[in-house]
Amino acid sequence: MEAILRALREALGETAVLTGEDVRARPVSRIVQSGCEAGALVRPASTEEVALVLRLCHEAGQPVVPRAGMTGLVGGSLAGPGEIALSLERMNRIEEIDPVSQTMTVQAGTPLQAIQEAAEAQGLLFPLDLGARGSATIGGNIATNAGGNKVLRYGMTRDMVLGLEAVLPNGEIVSSMFKIIKNNTGLDIKQLFVGTEGTLGVVTRAVLRLQPQPRTRQTVLGAFRDFESVATMLDRMRAASGGSLSSYEIMWRDYYLLLTAPGRRPPPLAQDYPFYSLIECEGADEEADSARFHAVLESCMESGLMVDAVIAQSEAERIDLWRIRDDVHYLRTLNPLFVFDVSLPVPAMARYVDDLRAELERRWEGVTLISYGHLGDGNLHIAVSCGSSADKAAIERLVYEPLRVFRGSISAEHGIGVDKKKYLGLTRTEQEIGVMRAVKAALDPKNILNPGKIC
Repeated sequence: MEAILRALREALGETAVLTGEDVRARPVSRIVQSGCEAGALVRPASTEEVALVLRLCHEAGQPVVPRAGMTGLVGGSLAGPGEIALSLERMNRIEEIDPVSQTMTVQAGTPLQAIQEAAEAQGLLFPLDLGARGSATIGGNIATNAGGNKVLRYGMTRDMVLGLEAVLPNGEIVSSMFKIIKNNTGLDIKQLFVGTEGTLGVVTRAVLRLQPQPRTRQTVLGAFRDFESVATMLDRMRAASGGSLSSYEIMWRDYYLLLTAPGRRPPPLAQDYPFYSLIECEGADEEADSARFHAVLESCMESGLMVDAVIAQSEAERIDLWRIRDDVHYLRTLNPLFVFDVSLPVPAMARYVDDLRAELERRWEGVTLISYGHLGDGNLHIAVSCGSSADKAAIERLVYEPLRVFRGSISAEHGIGVDKKKYLGLTRTEQEIGVMRAVKAALDPKNILNPGKIC
């Protein structure tokens, strides 16, 4: 490693290569904000410099671990003493916004929030949105195929990437920087690097697909007596919204109580309902959109599907409602804390949560189970507090094993990393995992790029 670092300092400059305490001061994960154990951290400033780093490391068989905004939750960026961490934090420029083709060309280290704000300044929208928008970078979003709050209408990150540039483990640059939507010319190269957590290549630049900026937003927080009512209203909103439904978030009462406890978010609705849902539509016609939105709400209230509601009357009120859904940092008040990100068919969600609660309470005392998520796309977030850190594996099994029966996924939007690796077989077949390993072996025969992650 020392020989490689000397060569990199000569080529990239002293400030591009960090060691010792400069590395230790860097975060290990979203939760652990210092103590990075990597042998060194390298900060290239261009695609060509990334290529140089990987070429030298490939020749020497030196493992490299890509890092982004460090907002992941599955250990996808964990680096050990024998590994070099690779950060694209210096590659953070927005290169171009094309309002005609509605695209944005960016470097991979650009923060998600900067991209959102730049698009908005041009009257456009980059629809990927998540709570860590200020820290998460687009390269990390692409590498993990991030989901977020608007998947229901706009899809996952892979649906927002028209083209990208990546560096293979051997230092070869692959440029697929298209601005076009239709490109039916064989293997879609960019998809090799979307959602593969930096194991096949390092994304350095991307062409993002933008959307027209919504002119109207209607937002409501509703209360429900049972899960069936929440799911039925989702169907009604889809049918009646004219394609404008962008978010349909669900919160079990435990989550609502956690977020609206004294000293936290003020509760806009009473705290004794079993379920809450945050619903948002985005459109372009103030009068028509508002009329359609209020009509379906009135219908659902009259039929008893939704029993109480508060509608945002301003952008400030809309932000306050969203903070009830987004301020997940209050989960850290639970100790111990085990968090999960799964997906399964919507009709199975209530049974899954009820069965999980029963199993946890059968084995431990003082169980806290927090459930919330993106109902519209079947993504459920689970937080469990019971037992001790020694019970982690047993709790993981209780969360993950039922997903095999429901044909669900152990990871809806956070990836596999190292934390979920041993459970991959619960939701992917041996043949699928075999294909993943074959692709990895073809592109990274020396296994130097983010080794030990996914499979």
